[in-house]
Amino acid sequence: MKLWEMTRLIRSKNAGPFELTFDIIFNNTAGYEKVRDARVISTQWVAKTYGVDEALVKVIDYPAAKAIKVTIPRPITSGDVLDSDVYGGQQHGPFVDLEIV
Repeated sequence: MKLWEMTRLIRSKNAGPFELTFDIIFNNTAGYEKVRDARVISTQWVAKTYGVDEALVKVIDYPAAKAIKVTIPRPITSGDVLDSDVYGGQQHGPFVDLEIV
């Protein structure tokens, strides 16, 4: 099963000009707990997938919202001449197809 099949929302956005944040909001508590407890969304996976230092990855569980939030440093500052996604809204793709066993 893919992560998108268990969620109502997967999005990315800026968390200021120097960080990206990813919000994964699940359809139900069972799906949230399955992914949370399996640690499928881990600092290791995020660091490898996005090419950032694992020490700079934050994975935060929000049981009340059935959500997981991930924050990483932006590879390029928002608005920089080399930035291709000024709002950070197109960076969530790898989460969408993440395989959940």
